[in-house]
Amino acid sequence: MLTKAYIPYKGYFSTPFARWQGSLANENSIILGAQTSQRWIKQNSMDPQIFDYLILGITVGQPKMFYGGPWASALIGAQNIPGLLISQACSTSTTGVFQAAMGIETDLYQNVFTLMVDRTSNGPHTIWPNPKGPGGQVVSENWVMDHFNKDPWAGGAMIQTAENVVKETGVTREQCDDVALRRYEQYTDALANDREFQKKYMFPIEIAVSKKKTHTLDADEGIFPTTREGLNGLKPVLPEGAHTFGSQTHPADGSCALIVTSRDRAADLSQDATKDAQVVSYGFSRAKKGFMAMAVVPAAQMALSRAGITIDDVKVIKTHNPFAANDIYMADQLKIDVNTFNNFGSSLVFGHPQAPTGGRLIIEGIEELADLGGGYMLFTGCAAGDTGAALVLKMG
Repeated sequence: MLTKAYIPYKGYFSTPFARWQGSLANENSIILGAQTSQRWIKQNSMDPQIFDYLILGITVGQPKMFYGGPWASALIGAQNIPGLLISQACSTSTTGVFQAAMGIETDLYQNVFTLMVDRTSNGPHTIWPNPKGPGGQVVSENWVMDHFNKDPWAGGAMIQTAENVVKETGVTREQCDDVALRRYEQYTDALANDREFQKKYMFPIEIAVSKKKTHTLDADEGIFPTTREGLNGLKPVLPEGAHTFGSQTHPADGSCALIVTSRDRAADLSQDATKDAQVVSYGFSRAKKGFMAMAVVPAAQMALSRAGITIDDVKVIKTHNPFAANDIYMADQLKIDVNTFNNFGSSLVFGHPQAPTGGRLIIEGIEELADLGGGYMLFTGCAAGDTGAALVLKMG
């Protein structure tokens, strides 16, 4: 259990998420994420020189990624600090925040800026020489689509891992559609009162269209309205499968950032020190081959055990589960109601830019916890390679 690491209340932001091949499709995610961070830091009257380390989370390659960590540090205005690049698929945010917390716990760092960026649009295509290929042939890879469609170890597409769990546990198409509809209803709650909840943490993106013109993206782009009738009319993605395109997530683009620091420094940076969130524990797991949806449960159980609490002690639960069956399986295993967590939506609705997805959900969880007067929050989610990662945070 950790005791020293805190996230200041409002010491974070998430950009809106943009639809695949949408407004952010041609922007370098490192540059855009860092420039957005610089604007956010300035708006909050912070000095970027307070940060002594930066953790950059990114999973989809971008030009100049080789220099990613220190480059991002310089772009936010902290030119004199190093930065670490971390890439752990969908667990990138979870592990990045934990690594920052461990640095605070061991007095290695004082103030860490964790920046998570990704652009799944226009994903890179990598080639390598093939010495055995005739005529100068190459080995090639599409970073986004190839990875979505085949795990080199398990051998199947990501959706196949969810359908494997469906077949083993008896989850039905109707259950998946029910969860998809419920998550959309929860997301619309975040839009109430002129997006009151989202505006608590969401920071707009500014994109330079020309020297004189700037495009501002201040709300999620690419949200698909969900109805019972619409879900009923969709075909399964895989033959006889339980999931349609309505009950799985979609690729997206975006970024988020969280400050991780000590309790005293958090109080100095916080907008309300009584709402600062302590990073309590971390959990990780790997499910059996080809059953990624199962990984969220042991990761959550490890984090809860290390925090010294049970699921009954948790007031807010957020998950990155890209397929509806993941949430259903988790609810069954932890003996909780699938309809009562992921309030204000999930990546099933607003999409999955990879690295920043978990970070946005953690941020939403902190805001929800603040509205409820504090307590424990659990975030857990699956990641490529049949893995999972979880965090427990505490407010008050």
